[in-house]
Amino acid sequence: MESSNTTIGVSMALILVGLPVLVWLLWWWNELWYAMPLMLRRPSGGCAKLPPGNMGLPFFGEMLTFLWYFKILGRPDEFIDAKRRKYGDGAGMYRTHLFGSPSIIACFPSINKFVLKSDDLFRIQWPNLDIMGRHSLVVVNGKAHERLRSYVLNSINRPKTVRHIAQQVQPKMVAALQSWSQKGKVIASVEINKMTFENIGKLFVSMESGPFLESIRKLFHGMVKGIRAQPLNFPGTASHYGTKCRRKLDEIFMEELKKKKEQINGAEKTNDLMDGLMEIKDEQGNQLSDIEVVHNIVSLVVGGYESTSLATMWAVYCLAKYPNVLQKLRDENMAMKKNEPEDFITSEDVSKLKYTNKVVEESIRMANIALLSFRLVTKEVEFEGYRIPKDWKVIVWLRYLHTNPEYFDDPMCFNPDRWDEPTKGGTYMVFGLGPRLCPGNTLARISIAVFLHHLSIGYKWELVNPNAGMTYLPHQKPVDGVEIAISKI
Repeated sequence: MESSNTTIGVSMALILVGLPVLVWLLWWWNELWYAMPLMLRRPSGGCAKLPPGNMGLPFFGEMLTFLWYFKILGRPDEFIDAKRRKYGDGAGMYRTHLFGSPSIIACFPSINKFVLKSDDLFRIQWPNLDIMGRHSLVVVNGKAHERLRSYVLNSINRPKTVRHIAQQVQPKMVAALQSWSQKGKVIASVEINKMTFENIGKLFVSMESGPFLESIRKLFHGMVKGIRAQPLNFPGTASHYGTKCRRKLDEIFMEELKKKKEQINGAEKTNDLMDGLMEIKDEQGNQLSDIEVVHNIVSLVVGGYESTSLATMWAVYCLAKYPNVLQKLRDENMAMKKNEPEDFITSEDVSKLKYTNKVVEESIRMANIALLSFRLVTKEVEFEGYRIPKDWKVIVWLRYLHTNPEYFDDPMCFNPDRWDEPTKGGTYMVFGLGPRLCPGNTLARISIAVFLHHLSIGYKWELVNPNAGMTYLPHQKPVDGVEIAISKI
C-alpha cells in the first residue's frame, strides 16, 4: 500500500511539474528555435534586436490567434491593436510565425513603404506559389517581372484601351441590373461577382457568358479561398482545394491557348489580353512560353474580377446604409444622364463625375481588397534599430492602414468627402505601392464608376438584412452576401 501511494505521489508530482514545463516549452518553442539563435548570433556591426512579439506554437505559430480575432471574435483589427498594447509600437513591426513561416508583421506607413518600394530586398512571396502560378506577374521577379508588367500596363491603361473598356463593360451591367429588378431580391455579392467575371472573361479571354464560363468562375472562387490560407496540402483544407482548382484552370486555359494558335493567319484574332501575352517579346525577341501565358492570364483574371467585384459590392452596401451619400451620387449622375437610363457613358464622362469618383475611392478603402501582402527577405536589413532577418517573411498588413483612426477620421464611417483632402503619405495602399502596384487599378476604378452611374440613375434598393454580421476571411463582407430588394425608379 505504501509503495502504491508513493507511485501515485511521484506520478502526481511529475504531472504537476511536467505539464507546466510542457506548456511553457510549447509556447516558447518557436521563440527558442527561430528567434533565440538570431539574437545570439549578432552580425558584425549589426543589430541583434528583433522586433517585439511572440512566435506562438510549434508549426501553427500565431495562426490560431489570427483565426480567433478574424473568425471567432469578428474583430480583425484587434489582432494588431493587442500587439501594440502589449509590446508598444516597435516601429510598426512585430515578430510572429504565420502562414507556415517565421515572419515580421509590418503595419505602419514608414515600414510598409520601405518594404514595398525595395523589391530587391523584399521579394514577393505567397504562402502557396502553386496556387498563384510560378510564372505569373504576381510571383516572378527581376527582369521577368519588368517585362510582364510593362506589357500589362500598356495593354489596359492606355487612354484608347480605357475608352474601349468603358464601353465594353456596360452592356452586361445594364442587362444585369434589369435582371435584378425583375427578380426583386438578389444576393448582391453573388450577382456582382458573376457580372464582373463575365466582363473580365470577355476582355481578357474573349469568353462568352454561359454554363462553361460559370463553371470556370466557380473554380476561380475555390482558388481565391486557398491563396492566403495556411499552406496545408492535404484533402479538406482550403489550400489543397485551391491548388486543385488552379490546376484545372491551367488545363482549361491551355486548351484555349491551343485553339488560338490554330487560328489561320490571325483571321479570327480577338485582340484580347491573352492574344497580347502570346505576342509579347523581350529585348532579344523572345516570347513567353505557353505555360507563362497561361499562368499570367489566370492570375490576371483573379486580380481583375475579385478586386472589382468586392469593391462594387461594398459600394452597393454602403450606399444603402448612407442615403445622404446616395442622393448626392444620384444628383450628379442624373446631370450626366443620356436620353435613356440604359445609354452608355464614356470614360471622359466618368472623369467629370467628381463625387462619383470619391464614392469609388471610399468603397475601395472600405472593401480592403488586399488584406495582406507577403514578401521574402533576401538580405538581412535593419530598420529604425530593429533587425529583419534574411529568409524570413514580411507580412505587410495593409488593412490596418485603412481602418486606423490615426490615419482616417472615424474610419468605419462611409464618408466620400474625406477625399477632398489628400491622405497622409503611405496610409492608403489599397492596390499596393512601388514596382508591385496593381496594374489593373484604373480598370477597377472605371468599372465601378460606370456601374454606379447606371445603378444610381435607374434603380432604388434597400438591404434586406441591414444588421447582418460580418465575415472577414478571405475578404470582409456581410454574412448574407448583401441581400437587397431592388426595383426600377
